[in-house]
Amino acid sequence: MKVIKFGGSSLASSTQLQKVLSIVKADDQRRYVIVSAPGKRFDGDTKVTDLLIQYARQTIHRQDTTAIVDTIIDRYAEIGHGFNVPDDQLEPIFDIIRNLPKQPYADNTYLMAAFKAHGERLNAQLVAAVFQKSGLNARYLDPKDAGMVVTDVPDDAQFIDSSYQALAKWANSDQILVIPGFFAYNRNGQICTFSRGGSDITGAIIARGVNAERYENFTDVDAIYAVNPSLVAQPAAIAEMTFREMRELSYAGFSVFHDEALIPAIQGNITVNVKNTNHPEAPGTLIQSTKATSTKYPVTGIASSSSFCSLYLRKYLLNKEVGFGRKILTILEDHHVSYEHMPSGIDDLTIIFDEHQLTPELEKELTAEISAAVHPDELYFTHDYSILMIVGENMRNRVGIMSRAATALADNNIKLIMVNQGASEISIMFGVHDRDADQAVIALYNEFFK
Repeated sequence: MKVIKFGGSSLASSTQLQKVLSIVKADDQRRYVIVSAPGKRFDGDTKVTDLLIQYARQTIHRQDTTAIVDTIIDRYAEIGHGFNVPDDQLEPIFDIIRNLPKQPYADNTYLMAAFKAHGERLNAQLVAAVFQKSGLNARYLDPKDAGMVVTDVPDDAQFIDSSYQALAKWANSDQILVIPGFFAYNRNGQICTFSRGGSDITGAIIARGVNAERYENFTDVDAIYAVNPSLVAQPAAIAEMTFREMRELSYAGFSVFHDEALIPAIQGNITVNVKNTNHPEAPGTLIQSTKATSTKYPVTGIASSSSFCSLYLRKYLLNKEVGFGRKILTILEDHHVSYEHMPSGIDDLTIIFDEHQLTPELEKELTAEISAAVHPDELYFTHDYSILMIVGENMRNRVGIMSRAATALADNNIKLIMVNQGASEISIMFGVHDRDADQAVIALYNEFFK
């Protein structure tokens, strides 16, 4: 039994949905279909989720929404009409779109979450109708009916583990269940979304909940590549990787998976297969708990992300001052700010953050409070900051990986701001200036893969 998830590009038009239909029909073990909102049909197009965000903002500001509503309806109409779905089945979907502003919402954050979630919700209803029209024994399953309950955070909800008991009741379904990704309901029955890209999370949750043998995640690439293909032409494809490798690479900027998406699959020990909707015959990339040792490459993948900033602090004899770190972390906790890494020396300390947590105002507050608490000799924020990671299970058994990486960067005149080797020994992290990030990735790829 398999759970399959299709991304937005796989569902962007009736032409793409025809490919999805063929994939579902090709394997009768594919019983659970998780769908995203329709994505971009071509360069310059707009994802339906982004259209819904615009719709929500216009609603909040009491602006005329006629044009955006018509645009959203047209996207769903094109898909439905492409399969001759009768208007009496499409009209309820169109009515829901028109009436979104009339529904009760606790506040504008819940309004925004509900608007965004309807990209997936309405698409799942439409896909179920298309499947039925094409002769499949399919039905739409809403997350509420499936028993999916999440924490009460409108735009970054977490799945409540006790809900897996409810999902287990849907195991071994004799129908094809079409389930929208990206959202579920809090205990008050309000829609809350996972963070952006959360349809992957839904797919993994369903796979664990019904104890699937495999979770197939269909996207628009033949495999996961060792490096971003926009930086390196025809990079090496990864045939097999571990959950740990994927988690490390996702954190550092791999865009194939949301970095939280694998956790339910890891917990359920379910093999994940990333495949291409446009070339479903390609084997794709397998992600599982273990993999065979390879002698071809010491590194599995290389990734980078520019969404970081750092707080640098210097004070003589910092290492002798008891409670120094606790004082700083308490201030961060009071402002609900989490940190990513904290490399330190005897007289200095760097704290690395996800930049999206901070604002200029918050930085001023943190600077003032930390200065008052620990009286540093120097303290400042840096925003020109990217993190690079080289990741691979085989790195644990190789000598000289750090030396090769540092030499490759030095040969390309790239200055290292920070170096940190993970405790697991399967990853090494480098901090570099944003302007050097792309060249650094290329240099590391050339060193380990060419």
